[in-house]
Parts: sequence; structure tokens; C-alpha cells
Amino acid sequence: MDITISPTSLLTDYIDPALYTLSVQSNIPISDEARVECLTIAGQESNWQYRKQQGGPARSFWQFEKGGGVAGVLSHTASATKIKTFCGALLIPCTTDTVYEAMAWNDFLAAVMARLLLFTDPAPLPKLGNVQGGWDYYLRNWRPGAPHPDVWPGLYQKALDLVTAHPLAPFQEGASV
Repeated sequence: MDITISPTSLLTDYIDPALYTLSVQSNIPISDEARVECLTIAGQESNWQYRKQQGGPARSFWQFEKGGGVAGVLSHTASATKIKTFCGALLIPCTTDTVYEAMAWNDFLAAVMARLLLFTDPAPLPKLGNVQGGWDYYLRNWRPGAPHPDVWPGLYQKALDLVTAHPLAPFQEGASV
């Protein structure tokens, strides 16, 4: 079932816990740049509305395709071990088919996959406020079939405003995410 999720909820309930988990499990730094990019891409790909692509095969608010982003994260040297560890903790078999289907209903897994796909890019995340840099980063990593550059600036600004309004709470040792 497709629902609209508020960007605030996606950020605070899924993206932030995913970044915390990856920080603890895999030593991937938490940054506002990653928060903005992940939130903007979800808006760009699904308008925070579709876990299953309308008329297409993609899954999650980030619209991952099985043979594209899913296979890429599961096999890339920078992310393969990290996603296996994460899937193991969730008791989800770390196979392309299973992760692809699970992303349609597990927003936490989907947020981790989105961050890991960004992590596979050797270039640093664009600085906050660099709308064009964020767009270029998105194009390079998501390789959308039908990009919509006209909506990116508004989505980026909304994401930046939300990240600014909702600073990360300090992570406490032993807290569950």
C-alpha cells in the first residue's frame, strides 16, 4: 500500500536512525549533508508517497531497482559487508531478491540502502546549500531514467529547512535505534 509520509517523519523516524545505526555498526559518519541528500532524493524519486514505483519496478521511497541500486549496494566493495551486517541484525537474508522486496515495506532498511548507495561514491557529499552539487551527486548515483531538474531545488530547500529545524539528537551509548 502506498502512503504519503511526511518528510519530517521520514527524516526523524527512518533516516536519522539509519545514519546512527550505520555510524555504530560501520563507522560511517553522520552528517547533515547525508541527511539532506537522503531526504531530497526520496522526495525527488517518490514525492514521499510511493514505496512501489507507479508503472515500474522500483521499490521504497528512494525507488531502488533490483538490478541497479539494490545489486549495486549488495556487491560494491564499500558497502557489501556493511549491508550484510545490517541485514543480519534485521534477520533479513541479504540477497538481491529479498532486499529488493523488503525495501517496499521496511523504510528503515530502505534508508540504510539509500545512505549506503551514497557511501559508494568516492566523492564527498556536497556541502549544505550546494543545490547543484546535490543534483549532480543524485544523478551520478541514482541514474534516473526521467530526471526532473525543475523540482530538485524546491525539494532540496525543503530538506535543508527540515534538517536545520531538526538537529540530530546526541547519540547515547546503548540507545536502541
